[in-house]
Amino acid sequence: MNLTTWMKTTFADALSSSAATQVEVQEPKRKSMRIVNGILTLMIVSLLIVPIALSQDQSLRQEKTAVVFDQNIRYFEAGQGPAVILLHGMGGVKESWLGNFGALAAGYHVYAIDQIGFGHSDKPLLDYKIATFVDFLYAFMQTQNIGKATLVGNSFGGWIALDFAMQHPSMVEKLVLVDSAGLAWQQPLAELNPSSMAATRTLLESVFYDKKIISDGDVLQVFAQRMRNNDGYTIQRTVAGFATPQFEDAKLDSVHVPTLVMWGRQDELIPLASGEKLRDGIRGAKLVVFEQCGHVPQIEKSAEFNRALLEFLGK
Repeated sequence: MNLTTWMKTTFADALSSSAATQVEVQEPKRKSMRIVNGILTLMIVSLLIVPIALSQDQSLRQEKTAVVFDQNIRYFEAGQGPAVILLHGMGGVKESWLGNFGALAAGYHVYAIDQIGFGHSDKPLLDYKIATFVDFLYAFMQTQNIGKATLVGNSFGGWIALDFAMQHPSMVEKLVLVDSAGLAWQQPLAELNPSSMAATRTLLESVFYDKKIISDGDVLQVFAQRMRNNDGYTIQRTVAGFATPQFEDAKLDSVHVPTLVMWGRQDELIPLASGEKLRDGIRGAKLVVFEQCGHVPQIEKSAEFNRALLEFLGK
């Protein structure tokens, strides 16, 4: 089984789980969602590149644009209720949340955004710091008249969500950190801006628990896709910024919102020890660990991820 076939099976399982619990998404209401034939794009997400084999509903794929600091920010939006904002990781795209978007949109007003410098959003030539992404998130929320939201961030997106919760606590309802960056690196940093087929394969294999799902064809498609995404400059300038004092280790006790930490036990990019440190450092935080899972539980264990996230949001 190669990567794209595995992704189809994984997302189909997540959709079946949603149907079983009678999750309904927008009008017309549905008890299940369809895998759209032919949607097999491979995209970078969460310090990595992963394939997206799913589109749940045509309305969920309608890309919108918000103008933030004179830059175009692309996003998906669906549902009604309390606001939930989904933040992808470095090199990521909003489509990385398609396996979770519909389940959330049944009871929440959900936004998945291409953060500045990534996906279809504009890519200005500047030094990308955590403060840059926090400022853009704050301004995006203002454009949407979002006074308060739950932030769900994977990897680098978790770091942005964490820092945002420290800078703007009154605007955060709850915080969800998924295999999150933000703490001082406990091991050598992987090559996050691969410029060859071999480096692309190495990065892909560091993402998933099951390495056998990655085929030569997957690596080729991913390598070509990252050049089309054209976010190499953004990644390079973001990684360069890691040399400056941005890590959050000494500030975790300043987070005072309900926090859920979610982690793949076999994450090779950011080990579980970081998740445990986040749990211990943030007062009242809870930790959920997914077995036989790597860096992206929202993809690799999407059905279990959705259940745990919805349970936390409903408390």
